[in-house]
Amino acid sequence: MEDALEPEKKRTRGLDTVTKIATSQSRAPAITARTQTQNQITAPKVPKKTGPRCSTAIAMVLKNQKSGPAVPAQKPGAAPPMVGGRKPTKRPAWDLKGQLCDLNAELKCCRERTQTLAQENQQLQDQLREAQQQAKARGAECRTLEGELARVQAQAEQGQQELGSLRARVLELEEQQCTQEGLLRELQKEQLGLQEERRGLAARLEEQERRLQASEAALSGSQAEVASLRQEATGQAALLVEQGERLHGLEMERRRLHNQLQELKGNIRVFCRVRPVLPGEPTPPPSFLLFPSGPGGPADPPTRLSVSRCDERRGTLSGAPAPATRHDFSFDRVFPPGSRQDEVFEEIAMLVQSALDGYPVCIFAYGQTGSGKTFTMEGGPGRDPQVEGLIPRALRHLFSVAQELGGQGWTYSFVASYVEIYNETVRDLLATGPRKGQGGECEIRRAGPGSEELTVTNARYVPVSCEKEVEALLHLAHQNRAVARTSQNERSSRSHSVFQLQISGEHTGRGLQCGASLNLVDLAGSERLDPSLALGPGERDRLRETQAINSSLSTLGLVIMALSNKESHIPYRNSKLTYLLQNSLGGSAKMLMFVNISPLEENVSESLNSLRFASKVQLPPGPGPVRTPGCL
Repeated sequence: MEDALEPEKKRTRGLDTVTKIATSQSRAPAITARTQTQNQITAPKVPKKTGPRCSTAIAMVLKNQKSGPAVPAQKPGAAPPMVGGRKPTKRPAWDLKGQLCDLNAELKCCRERTQTLAQENQQLQDQLREAQQQAKARGAECRTLEGELARVQAQAEQGQQELGSLRARVLELEEQQCTQEGLLRELQKEQLGLQEERRGLAARLEEQERRLQASEAALSGSQAEVASLRQEATGQAALLVEQGERLHGLEMERRRLHNQLQELKGNIRVFCRVRPVLPGEPTPPPSFLLFPSGPGGPADPPTRLSVSRCDERRGTLSGAPAPATRHDFSFDRVFPPGSRQDEVFEEIAMLVQSALDGYPVCIFAYGQTGSGKTFTMEGGPGRDPQVEGLIPRALRHLFSVAQELGGQGWTYSFVASYVEIYNETVRDLLATGPRKGQGGECEIRRAGPGSEELTVTNARYVPVSCEKEVEALLHLAHQNRAVARTSQNERSSRSHSVFQLQISGEHTGRGLQCGASLNLVDLAGSERLDPSLALGPGERDRLRETQAINSSLSTLGLVIMALSNKESHIPYRNSKLTYLLQNSLGGSAKMLMFVNISPLEENVSESLNSLRFASKVQLPPGPGPVRTPGCL
């Protein structure tokens, strides 16, 4: 009984062992299942955007779990496994030993499987710990990635904002692009036009280059010609210098010969001019004035004058009137009534030239009132060139010759003054404004201590360079001159008018200077006094004027006669007129007197007095007193 129960106990113990093994086997899959469940629960927590390292680690853990053997737990009382793939044969109930052997074999297998499962469990635990560590690392990495995700999301939002601004910028740029495209099309059209223009310019450039080549060829020839011309110019310059020296020598020789010629003609010369009969005046008899021919016949200019005078107080014994008395005079030149103004100036032009050469020149117009003195010096009324007087013609001649001499290196300056001497009082005829008519302020003084040059104080000295300026001065002087009615002329000059032109010349290249004065004097009327006439209060002023005029004219005659006789004392100071003109009367100065007479028979007495006065001051031809000329 006990022996029958023995196998039953062993079978029971074997079943317990199998149950334990099965229980242990059922635990391993449970652990595996929990691990898989934890992995499945943990896995969803991983963010979608994980790094490549995190996804790779999770895949390895899952692979290791799948690779382990999954042994299903056997339920208690289950049939033993098949051996060799064959279903085990069921032992009989009495074969306890066989059953025990089966159980031992099965136990051995279970133990081997237990060991295997324990190893696998250990491996799984190790893998679990490694997976947990990896999970922690992945969690930290996940948190890092979450922060990075937040930053990336912020960057994405900022990028969206930037994208919006960029889109607006793109729209703006597109508008600008449209504008630029329109501008580009216009520029393309302009470019096409410029290309056409460039082609035209290129063609012109080619043409200009061809012309340039031709010009360069011509230039080469011209350069050779220029070199030849330079050599020729050098020779011409040397010749020009030589010709300049020769021209200067000839000019100085001309001046010397010109002065000799004037001295041979006489430093003191007298011309006689008879004015024509004016409308309304009686015609004189043909024999009253005769102009005998010169030594060369009628072709020579007249130099003699014959005046016929009938004296009714004389008679013959038979009671018949006495024959007319003829008075003959000889002068350097005589101008009949038909002589023109240009003929008169042509005769004195050489004398005016002497003033430009540096020799003082003085020209007088002398005669009774109404004999034509002012007409000779200033000309007729209006601006008719045919009746211009000596003053404007002389100034025009000087300006013209000075301009010609400018080509030889000479430069000239002219300063004009115009004064009158009325009752031995000097007045400025060029005065304007409050000074007009104030003669007491003008005095004749020397220019400086030890200087021989005389000047009129408070008088205007006006630089002149053209004829218009001279005409203006003459017009002003004509208005200011003292005139009065006389028995001879309704507008009679009662003063001596003196037009002075100071001439200064300089040749800077040769260091030469010359200076002289040209004096053109219109003397007052030379009527004699009639002491038998009864004078009223108004006529006494005319009487004093006439006395002053005759006194100054007498002094002028005495000075000229003293110069002619080469006397040691010349009475210049006896008259304001001679004192003012003393530097233009003596030495190498040239003096010319026009004696103007009337063609009327009723004025024969005054005409004879004027002719006799002029005959006294006339010098015979020949060299006069010599003085160093004005050119230094």
